[in-house]
Amino acid sequence: MEWYVKVLKQYAEFEGRARRKEFWMFSLVHFLIIMALQTVMIMFGGMNPESSIGLVIMSILGLYSLAVFIPSLAVSVRRLHDTGRSGWWLLIGFIPVIGTIALIVFYVQDSQPGANQYGENPKEVGSTAVA
Repeated sequence: MEWYVKVLKQYAEFEGRARRKEFWMFSLVHFLIIMALQTVMIMFGGMNPESSIGLVIMSILGLYSLAVFIPSLAVSVRRLHDTGRSGWWLLIGFIPVIGTIALIVFYVQDSQPGANQYGENPKEVGSTAVA
């Protein structure tokens, strides 16, 4: 949960680098929140016009998705920076199937060792701070 909060605190910070752990923990918590809201929505009637609770949950789901849209973009760009790629590579995701697969491959790759044009390696910065 601390990684999720860290990403939210860096709301629109597109500069720098994000470790794999930061990106994937944020993605996991985001996914779990979406699934929980959808489950509650389905339990309370979903899109049933007579169910006002389902409509409220759907509205909360929409507001949550809007609120987390910019942090999601920012952490994705920082993750691409960590692998030595520009944030513009996110646009490859618009290519059906192939673009999504390419982005997943980029996201699972290890960090570029040492500093790159986007900043210091967050793994190395964290390890020297502990020592």
